[in-house]
Amino acid sequence: MALTPIVLCLNSAGEDTARRVAEALDCPLHGRADRTGADVTFPDALIHIRDLFAAGHPIIGICASGILIRAVAPMLVDKTTEPPVISVADDGRVVVPLLGGHRGANRLARTVADALGGVAAVTTAGDVALGVALDEPPAGYVLANPEDAKPVMAALLSGGGARMTGEALFDLPRGDAVEIAVTETAEPGGSARLVYHPLRHTLGVGCARDADPAELWENVQAVLAEAGIAPGAVSSVNTLDLKLDEPAMNALAARLDRPLRAFAADELARIEVPNPSDVVRAEVGTPSVAEAAALAAGGGEIVVAKRKTANTTAALACAADPVTSHKGRPRGRVSIVGIGPGQSGWRTPEASRLIAEAEELVGYGLYIDLLGPLAAGKPRADFPLGGEEARCRHALERAGEGQNVALICSGDAGIYAMGALVFELMARTDDSAVTDAARRVEIVCTPGVSALQAAAARAGAPLGHDFCAISLSDLLTPREDIVRRLRAAAEGDFVIAFYNPVSKRRRDLLPMARDILLEHRPHDTPVLLATSLGRPEEHLRYRSLDAVDVDEIDMMTVVLVGSSNTRLVRTGDGKRMFTPRGYARKMTGGDLA
Repeated sequence: MALTPIVLCLNSAGEDTARRVAEALDCPLHGRADRTGADVTFPDALIHIRDLFAAGHPIIGICASGILIRAVAPMLVDKTTEPPVISVADDGRVVVPLLGGHRGANRLARTVADALGGVAAVTTAGDVALGVALDEPPAGYVLANPEDAKPVMAALLSGGGARMTGEALFDLPRGDAVEIAVTETAEPGGSARLVYHPLRHTLGVGCARDADPAELWENVQAVLAEAGIAPGAVSSVNTLDLKLDEPAMNALAARLDRPLRAFAADELARIEVPNPSDVVRAEVGTPSVAEAAALAAGGGEIVVAKRKTANTTAALACAADPVTSHKGRPRGRVSIVGIGPGQSGWRTPEASRLIAEAEELVGYGLYIDLLGPLAAGKPRADFPLGGEEARCRHALERAGEGQNVALICSGDAGIYAMGALVFELMARTDDSAVTDAARRVEIVCTPGVSALQAAAARAGAPLGHDFCAISLSDLLTPREDIVRRLRAAAEGDFVIAFYNPVSKRRRDLLPMARDILLEHRPHDTPVLLATSLGRPEEHLRYRSLDAVDVDEIDMMTVVLVGSSNTRLVRTGDGKRMFTPRGYARKMTGGDLA
């Protein structure tokens, strides 16, 4: 998914240029706090640049190239997936694409330079010598063998010419050193032959409930073979909206690496097709799924009529021109995102990417606020504490409308957070169930740094041996169950992380837990109280188990209680907490349990 570029301004000297670029590209402007007048601000340039880069945003920095290079250098892994990074001089006279030349940076740099009346300092060899990027074909075309673009370009740069087969996509010197083939058929490429497919064909498919993905794939292969069309020449996979949650449909789209789009029954029913069926109409409300969906996606005409197997149907349509935008509704997605305890450095790149891709953010308002500039400009639905079911239901229903929604949680979304509730809502069958459309959405879960992990890292290594987590909130869990788990954990001598240790109403369960633990472990067992982890107001302190006082603990505090073996050690940086696993005894010949 292509993300919106972000223009960065670090000082007032470049602010005018930054605003001109943002206006020309119709994209957001982020500015350094206290140094610019931007609406969206950030306190630390290097951290903010890394966050945007990790999320996949193209970055246009009105600043020295070195600042951008230093920021993203530790994150460079794969040039085929990394977003463009562009440096622009404060006066706008020079625009330098630093990264992602063949992922849009060179083109974007030229657009910026044109808007500013400056010069794009493009250094990519092919662009400089030939004015083309072979691995970046025009919209509506795809390169079937991108791995061969480098040797083909090398041959051209060495003075060789190209033989054109089919449409002439590029203006290249003519010759026989390499071949540039544009074809809809499945043909081999190679180190001297690049094969491009025009995306004129739209695939329409239908299937019975829980059809075998292999059966649908075989049917599609037969349709493409009949038409003589390469799988790579298919622009999209299209079906009825009721089928968006079919594993066969999603597996097919993933295998073809093409978008899955869906249409409502009334939309498909209005399209004239060669082979309407009253049986299909009675079943799903439209006389055609495969043929109608193929035509709805790209217009044109049917080139392979509906082909049926026991549980699937497939048809192929061909448009007059390559398809450059996709009609129909995508399958909605809910990304259940744990953003860690607070600071962006503890947020995973995948979490940042899912947030950046989302069309709407849903969550407790404080958690969305913690995203800072990453949330700027995005529609958001804020819910208060206590509105957990409402926020999960809202996220699912919005995704059921085809939206890409990120459900924002602190820590890890699967640990005392919204992950389980989302699946619980999808599993309900009573009057509180979500709609059928919401059940068909894609659910993506990404791991986050939990408060348990963050507290342990701040302490040292208290989780070096067996541990557990217990929530002391009795809003959803009966007290007798909490007490039973406390006694079992105490008897088992686990290191324990207490979540939700107290509330304004509930002040007695933590003292009760302390007293139960004192029956099984020493009074001086170390306890870490970690408040507002990863935030500017973070506060850490150690206490002995018998000195744990409920009045210095709140809902923002994680209480980490050591086992009978947990110890404190003094270091040059203060006390650190650890729980030995027994390696020392093993090395000295001691017996390990």
